[in-house]
Amino acid sequence: MRLLGYTRGSTAGQDAQLQLDALVGAGVQKRDVFSDVTSGSKTAKQRPGMKRLFDYAEHGDTVVVWRIDRLGRSLLDVLATVNHLRDRGVKISSISDNIDPETSSGRMMLGMLATLAEYERELITERVNAGIVAAKLNGAKFGRPPLDPDEIAEMLAIAEDARAKGRTAEDAARLVGWSRATLYRHRQASGTHAILAEPG
Repeated sequence: MRLLGYTRGSTAGQDAQLQLDALVGAGVQKRDVFSDVTSGSKTAKQRPGMKRLFDYAEHGDTVVVWRIDRLGRSLLDVLATVNHLRDRGVKISSISDNIDPETSSGRMMLGMLATLAEYERELITERVNAGIVAAKLNGAKFGRPPLDPDEIAEMLAIAEDARAKGRTAEDAARLVGWSRATLYRHRQASGTHAILAEPG
């Protein structure tokens, strides 16, 4: 079993060093720490450091983070990352949050995280649907107002989560108010693949 670390910060400054120090203190070797310095607009799977971690991690390894929120830009993204790693037999350990899925308290925390992520997903969907209604009331005859990159990333996260739970691409697209073609267009533009690319 290997301990693999991951850090994420918006700038290469003091915060990243604090995270690294915490990981080394927890027993992670510096050579086994994967890092991203990026804005919050990218989902975990779009970050180069996280991509390398996904490729490197093996069954039985443990990914250690300073805080669980380092794994994603939103609750949906964090949960998608946790589930992706755990499905591959990779364990998660969060130092500050004391989240360890191998313990009963850790599993409870992940359960709470999943509940909050579901709530966030519903809020996002409601916001998108409200935007569509508002656009129609303002005279829009078709389509919807352009989404900013952050919102597109959240919509893709919702769709990917739905696909992971067995829903078809068409159902996943409908969940966020898109057509299947729109879903694939945003997926290709963002570089997201795997689950969304599967037929169905």
